[in-house]
Amino acid sequence: VQLVESGGGLVQPGGSLRLSCLASRSIFSIDVMGWYRQVPGKERESVGSISSRGSTNYADSVKGRFTISRDGAKNTVYLQMNSLKPEDTAVYYCNAQILGNSRFTYWGQGTQVTVSS
Repeated sequence: VQLVESGGGLVQPGGSLRLSCLASRSIFSIDVMGWYRQVPGKERESVGSISSRGSTNYADSVKGRFTISRDGAKNTVYLQMNSLKPEDTAVYYCNAQILGNSRFTYWGQGTQVTVSS
């Protein structure tokens, strides 16, 4: 599975951005698609995920501000980020997991999000 993120950039605190993750195959054939973020010197952390059935979950730090959605016709998962804070600054990565007897994990190349005035 190839994943390509887009939509990152510079935004002021309180602003919004929408990230996109284009998958090379049907997103309904992928068990879990998620968004992670990483800042230099820290471990990559989960932001949230969406299952093939459409159920979502989010990290406490982004609940109520970030929303994950998808468009099956476009094989794309989105991360809508509202009320952005400087601490949301990070490289954001798309992740795909295919579960079963063997677990396969795929990553996109990442997109930079900078929240600054």
